Amino acid sequence: MARDGLILLTGATGYIGGRLIRPLEATGRPLRLLVRDPARLRPADAPVAFTPRVSDGTQLLGGDLLEPESLRPAMQGVDTAYYLVHSLGAAPDEFRDKERASARNFARAAREAGVRRIIYLGGLGSPGDELSAHLASRQDVGALLCESEAEVIEFRASVILGSGSLSFEMIRALVDHLPVLLTPRWVETLTQPIAVDDVLAYLVAGLDVPVSERCTVYEVGGEDRVSYGGMMRAYARSQGLKRRMVKLPWLSPRLSALWLVLVTPLYYRVGRHLLEGLRNETVVTSDAAAKDFPSIRPVGVDEAIARALANEDRQYAETRWSDARSTTPSSPQRAGARVGRRYVDRRTIDVPSPSERVFGAALCLGGRKGWYGWTWLYRLRGLLDQLSGGVGTRRGRRDPVCVIVGDTVDFWRVEELEPGRLLRLAAEMRAPGRGWLQYEFTPLGKDATRLVQTAMWDPAGLSGRLYWYLLWPVHQFIFRSMLRGVARDAISTP
Repeated sequence: MARDGLILLTGATGYIGGRLIRPLEATGRPLRLLVRDPARLRPADAPVAFTPRVSDGTQLLGGDLLEPESLRPAMQGVDTAYYLVHSLGAAPDEFRDKERASARNFARAAREAGVRRIIYLGGLGSPGDELSAHLASRQDVGALLCESEAEVIEFRASVILGSGSLSFEMIRALVDHLPVLLTPRWVETLTQPIAVDDVLAYLVAGLDVPVSERCTVYEVGGEDRVSYGGMMRAYARSQGLKRRMVKLPWLSPRLSALWLVLVTPLYYRVGRHLLEGLRNETVVTSDAAAKDFPSIRPVGVDEAIARALANEDRQYAETRWSDARSTTPSSPQRAGARVGRRYVDRRTIDVPSPSERVFGAALCLGGRKGWYGWTWLYRLRGLLDQLSGGVGTRRGRRDPVCVIVGDTVDFWRVEELEPGRLLRLAAEMRAPGRGWLQYEFTPLGKDATRLVQTAMWDPAGLSGRLYWYLLWPVHQFIFRSMLRGVARDAISTP
């Protein structure tokens, strides 16, 4: 069958995959994206201010790598397939099995469709070492992809530094908030961080690089070999901050992860997987990438941090690690726990302002904007959530003005969005039940809007009911303030 150079990209709603879309579109080759929720990339009836992440010529297919049937149509006619998915947010006893199952399904579908090349981004680490579960799983995936019989190019990277990246956000939060940094003994383990722009350059160049072996591994890293402690010191220098580091040799990955959730945006599971990998040196030991990609000259740590900060100065990162669903731990209640009667708090106000302004005001909730009053209570709730291993409020928002389906807003996620008509947020904090916050907008003539705010709660058992009633007095202040705040902001908007 003749090949048309069709590219399949998985993980397009993740940190790396989301940034790879436009460079791949720029190659002029046809591009197909396989994602679980296509609306996150090209939502129907998007707000005027929203720029779709994909062009009209790019195909969007819905599917899941854990569901083999959804992979077959996605692979048809594909020349090169990118595998950029992971299960970092899964429970420790689940994520490795999920990663193996996804890789096997992908390899089988690629083999059946006759895919010529697979490009995969894995993790550095010497196979001879006792690798952490996460690093070992990353390398296992590369081996499983080789069962596809396609050419497999595996890029192995260590820490990726860029605006919105997991490692950069962790380092920045630690250094910004703590004048004295309490660190485990392996914080000085050597790594070789690489700027996200350089990772993208390698991934795109992998389309055409000739390979002599069917399965080829390229170790890629930046110009500098440095530890996590060194990266913290480099970030502190970039901000003119003086920070002291105190090593505590008895800090285990479990205790360190609990400490991280207090002062960084990390979730407990993500932080623990990351910290367990710190005991392994992750440096480049092969010069194959330098020989086969001579035009790519990765920058050092200082330049990578400077680039990340420059992107942050543009208000928000193009993609962020927390936007990927795979990094968000699933709540037990979302996995089929029995729920009781739904409790509802519904409030209505007529706003003397056009519906588009009222909608725009509601769209700005959360992040730096806050929640139109009693925001400190939201921050306190977020802190308590982090202490219990939840997501907290440190995720903020990707965009200060506009959101799309799938975006995070503090400890909420945008579940449904109908511009000018409906905004629904689903709660992702740890709680004994499921919660939603919904706004409905009904035009009342040209310059007036009826705004309906509804908080909904599905309690899981008795604890869920107690949770609702214990917070009811507090919610009276919060929900009233939020509704009036949205109305007030809409009226004051010119």
